[in-house]
Amino acid sequence: MATSKLIPPHGSDELKILLLDGKEREDELKRAESLPKVTMTTRETGDLIMLGIGGFTPLEGFMGKDDWKGVCEEMKMANGIFWPIPVTLSHDEKIDPGTDIALISGETNEIMGTMKVTECYQIDKEFECKHVFTTADPEHPGVKMVMSQKDYNLAGPVKVLSESYFPERFKGIYQRPAESRKAFEEKGWKTIAALQLRNPMHRSHEYLAKIAIEVSDGLYIHQLVGGLKPGDIPADVRVKCINTLVENYFVKDRVMTGGYPLDMRYAGPREGLLHAVFRQNFGCTHMIIGRDHAGVGDYYGPFDAQNIFHELPEGALLCKMLPIDWTFYCYKCEGMASMKTCPHGKEDRLFLSGTALRKALSEGGDVPNEFSRKEVLAILREYYGGLQDDQRVEVKMHGHATGDAKKK
Repeated sequence: MATSKLIPPHGSDELKILLLDGKEREDELKRAESLPKVTMTTRETGDLIMLGIGGFTPLEGFMGKDDWKGVCEEMKMANGIFWPIPVTLSHDEKIDPGTDIALISGETNEIMGTMKVTECYQIDKEFECKHVFTTADPEHPGVKMVMSQKDYNLAGPVKVLSESYFPERFKGIYQRPAESRKAFEEKGWKTIAALQLRNPMHRSHEYLAKIAIEVSDGLYIHQLVGGLKPGDIPADVRVKCINTLVENYFVKDRVMTGGYPLDMRYAGPREGLLHAVFRQNFGCTHMIIGRDHAGVGDYYGPFDAQNIFHELPEGALLCKMLPIDWTFYCYKCEGMASMKTCPHGKEDRLFLSGTALRKALSEGGDVPNEFSRKEVLAILREYYGGLQDDQRVEVKMHGHATGDAKKK
């Protein structure tokens, strides 16, 4: 059997797949029905699925206190393996170590897996927020997520029994790491750049993608199909937009699309690192990091997510950053450009961002043709046109969306 030429999974020689199937799954599911139940948030459910499919290799379950503290403070677990954001499960009551529990989706009420509790502990939530998000501001959506966690964290190895609705609802997009790796092998790709998306692709995303294709064997457009904050564009609409763009504006054998089941944490630099960790597990050698990657509001400098990669110890992460400068449409250049390539002033530039696009569309404003491809805008206008007034969320602009934020 030929040895794989793909990048190895993070911290392991092979994917750590915790998802059961066949009779083993049936037996565990039957056993789970009689176990004490712990209900999970959508964030925890997405994390469990990623544990199941090997996306969070080499993790074997939810983190204990030593791992939690090490990840918060030093971005490494107790065993020394690099990991940038805690993967934890919270519960409102103490559970004795040694107890087997069933893990239930709070969204669908489905039994998602089982866990043997090895530890039950309390954490300083503000401590976690200040390290992971660099802020404890309750308006930050990631901080809000952590502060709303229950009183105790439960740790232990898991057995995963379901991928929820993701394989059916996002058929053709949702992928497991073993599937993306197999496809990359079949295509003969060795260098693969990942493009993280939580918004429909506008021209800036398209420009980043095509730069990456020029220097890689292939591009993996990997979009989040889990939970987002209010006002973000739903995953099914975004998938339709991206598929249309790829179909009409990309060379077919150089691009592959996929979806993964996590909720956004909006952790900026730390989340950029997490994105690189699990993209390595999916088989990618490079992670595109552009302006304000995984950021929200003005909590992070526009290039903090690039800077943090330079601070990593040698060998901590094999998936490398592909940094790309601030990009925009320049009317004098008559095309897409970046701060490195365009000599003109701000008055000649149209800054492109998902925030600006959502704001214009949600308020019924004009969107310049240079902002996004006409096929994509048609899909988005149809979506926003169908929203009732009570479904619309005010979209607040910030410096990173207008070009006013300063590069740090």
